Parts: sequence; C-alpha cells; structure tokens
Amino acid sequence: MNASDRFTTQHQSLGEGGFVRTRWWWVRHAPVRSSGGRIYGQSDIDCDTGDAFAYDALARILPRGAVWLTSNLQRTTLTAEAVWRSPHWDEATTAAAVPAFAEQDLGVWQGMNREAFMKGRVALPGSYWFGPAEEKPDGGESFVDLVDRVRPAIVEQTRAHEGRDIVSVAHGGSIRAAIAVALDLSPQAVLAFGIENCALTRLDHYKGANGEGWRVVMINHQPWSASHGSIHLQPSTPERRAPDDEAVGVQA
Repeated sequence: MNASDRFTTQHQSLGEGGFVRTRWWWVRHAPVRSSGGRIYGQSDIDCDTGDAFAYDALARILPRGAVWLTSNLQRTTLTAEAVWRSPHWDEATTAAAVPAFAEQDLGVWQGMNREAFMKGRVALPGSYWFGPAEEKPDGGESFVDLVDRVRPAIVEQTRAHEGRDIVSVAHGGSIRAAIAVALDLSPQAVLAFGIENCALTRLDHYKGANGEGWRVVMINHQPWSASHGSIHLQPSTPERRAPDDEAVGVQA
C-alpha cells in the first residue's frame, strides 16, 4: 500500500458523531515570477510550477475522489495541473472555475511597482496585506469586499458538495477570507495569517441536528518541508523579496 492509499483509507468516513463533514483543502497558487515586481492582484498572470517536489508532496496528501475548484485566474489552474502531473497523482481530474474565489481586485494599484508602492505606505504590524482591510483602491475592492464575495460562494459550494472533499486552488486573499469565515474573524484580524505559495489550509465544515460550524485542521501547511529539512523552504523561493517586503508586511 503506497502513501496515498494509506491516506485515503484512513479518511474514508466523512461522518463523525452524527455530523456530516465537508472537508475544504485550500491550496495557494504557485509563485508568480513574471510580474516584473509589480502588484498583480486580479491580473491574469501566470506562475512558476517548476519545482516538482512541492507538487509531489501535495499529490501525496490531497484526497482522491475530491471535487476540485479553482478561481477564474490561470495561476490557480496551472497550479492544479502541476499537482495532476505528479507521478504520485493517480486519477484523471478536472476542476471547475469559481470566479468568486479570485484574488482581491486592487484597482489602480495593479501594475504599480510593488517596492515603490510599499515605501509610501504605513506598515501595519499585524498584517500581511497592502493596507487596512477596509481600504478600497480606486476602481477595485477592499479586503472586506473580498470576504463578502467569498463567504456566499463557500456556503454555495459546501451545500452543493456536502459530505465530500473539496480541493480549492485559490489565492492568499481568498484563502484568508475562508479562514475568516471558518473562525468568525474580522477581515482585519485574518490579515495576520501567513499563506505561502502552494501551502495547504484545511477547514472542515460540520453539520448536524444541533447546527453547523467549522473546525480548523491546518493553516499554511507546507507538506514538502519535512523531506527538505526546513519549514521555510518555498517552491522556487518565495514570491516576495526579503527583507524589504517582509519588513512592510506584504504577502500577496
């Protein structure tokens, strides 16, 4: 029995104590290299899926027979396809695009030089984002708007695929929004969570006679780290450039 067989066998029953459990497996897209150092937000830009070790690790741990979702941006589709190309992935798989899971629309900020933009900003100590959750760039949306966009889509998909595994390849912003939904956090509070490229976040929805709620299994898990000796190792190195972006708190 190989590793994926063991994983599938251990998780066959999605019912627990009278509850119906729907397991959400959120994966952030692969690193973006082609932005030229510019803020990309909802720009439909590609990504770097060259480091097979990351996708092999995801292929070993992600469940078989799951519903797969992406956003409408190609970097999520490319990341899903990188997992499916792994020799450890053993089933034909397709994904449905859910536009509501797209990254925050950063309006006029998109296309701006990231380093120059951040030099003019006030760094927030408890945030990995470009600005306060309620700030709305001209022509775009605030992070509060993003959470409001993601929330009903999660409800809709959970109802449509109740009791199943859902693998959703999405973005740092939309995954943080999902965490805010699960933990009932304010949009500003959830910006304190780090969500690295290709990292896995699992949020389980439980529904029973006494109501429904969420349990958090893992956030920002990097399943390739054990075999490579560092929890900080990222596919092709991180998108952000240390130390400048880290100092101002951007992880998007």
